[in-house]
Amino acid sequence: MQIPFFPPDLFEGDRKVMLDLIREIGTAPEQKFILGEHTRAFEDLLRAELGAADVVACGSGTAALGLVLRAMDVGTCDEVVVPAFGCAPLASAVLEVGAQPVFADVDPRTMVVDPGEVEARITHRTKAIMPAHMFSVMADMPRFAGIAAARGVRLLEDSAVAQGAVLDGTPAGLWGEAGVYSFVQVKSFGMPGEGGAVVTRDPELGRRVRMLRNHGQRERFVHEVVGVNSRFDEFQAAFQSYRYTGLAERLERRARIAEHYTERFAGLPGLEPPPPGRNGRCYYVYCVQSDRRDELRGFLAEKGIGSHVYYPQPLPSQPAFARHAPVGERWPNAERACARILALPIYPHLTDAEVERVADAVEEFSTHVR
Repeated sequence: MQIPFFPPDLFEGDRKVMLDLIREIGTAPEQKFILGEHTRAFEDLLRAELGAADVVACGSGTAALGLVLRAMDVGTCDEVVVPAFGCAPLASAVLEVGAQPVFADVDPRTMVVDPGEVEARITHRTKAIMPAHMFSVMADMPRFAGIAAARGVRLLEDSAVAQGAVLDGTPAGLWGEAGVYSFVQVKSFGMPGEGGAVVTRDPELGRRVRMLRNHGQRERFVHEVVGVNSRFDEFQAAFQSYRYTGLAERLERRARIAEHYTERFAGLPGLEPPPPGRNGRCYYVYCVQSDRRDELRGFLAEKGIGSHVYYPQPLPSQPAFARHAPVGERWPNAERACARILALPIYPHLTDAEVERVADAVEEFSTHVR
């Protein structure tokens, strides 16, 4: 029996609700399919749960980053310090507003951007810093908040993978001036489609993002600024509102699986699990590091266990971004992470037996396969 990394049945238990919502919204008299009452209710739900000043649902987590950068007036001649290890939008969102990404190296164990590396790259051109939570570990947001205040730069928190995570009592997304979430299907609050949200404690920043996501208009056909089309789907909003009641339970299941993996993997030769604990943890993905990563991946595949590599190259080594990186500079910890990282299945409907099977296979490889 196979244990896939990306499960094909994430929403199987919600099939009837999904179909009923499609019919209900599709046949409603108002024929409103974007930015309607369901979107407003979903935003209100998240706002109340988080204690945020505003939550603005938009087209994707990537779009959310761009909207905040635009709302912060980041643009030509500005620099934004971003992690050298992570997903493409960390760099592309900055470039799309006309600014330059400046790449900072990561901590070798957590693979999260190093605050000291970020601060060292702040110059007179730096408009913002954009730490990103990665896999199982939130960024050191207290330090980043201190750096932003001391150096007079904006703080945008890429919390796309971390909805539900809490660090020192503050939810992911609310440490900076704004944070973002992604609802793409494999995220911890994923949905059957594309979507994201901006969360903020600043009402004015929220109002500006809300205007920008809808062609720069607050009043219909009155375009105050040049905006974009990054509107939210009514069906997805209704479906996410329905599924929110089970989010805490699903997050708890992910955390228990992660804790079991970490306990089983502690001390295994040649294998490095993420740091243990729950404070500042976001078990969207569970990643180990191994000097024999490709061998381990092949071994798991032979046993019918799926795995995944995030990410095969540092961002400044990617063809799209290399010309924006200083010639000859290296990011050794990011390079090391790219060569060693392997993500294991951690979705909440894994059975205990399946979790044990994954752990057994990793342990077998680490202790017996040479």
